[in-house]
Amino acid sequence: MENEKGQMLFMNLVMMLHALAWQQMGKMKNPLTDKVEVNLEGARKFIDSLEMLHQKTNGNLAPEEDRLLSDLLKELRLNYIDELHKQGKEPLTGNRTEQENGNLNQ
Repeated sequence: MENEKGQMLFMNLVMMLHALAWQQMGKMKNPLTDKVEVNLEGARKFIDSLEMLHQKTNGNLAPEEDRLLSDLLKELRLNYIDELHKQGKEPLTGNRTEQENGNLNQ
C-alpha cells in the first residue's frame, strides 16, 4: 500500500511540474490571472527540475513511470524549442554545459 501511495505522489509531482512548464511556455492559462503568459526562463527551470528528477531516480522507477517521465520530457523539450524559435531565439544559449545542451535535444 505504501508503494502505491509513493508512486501516486511521485506521478502527481511530475504532472504538476509538467503543467507548470506548459503554463510558463504560454500553452495554457495561468489559473491565478486567467491569462496566457510566456516566461521561457521559468519554463526551462521546470524542465530542468524534471530532468534532474529523471536522472536522480534512474533505475528506481517502475517501467510505466520511467516511460511517462521520458515522454513528458520529450514533449516539453520540443515545445520549448518551438517557443524559442517563435521568439527568434536560439535553443542552445547561455552557460549550459555540453551535457545539458545534449539533454535538451534528446
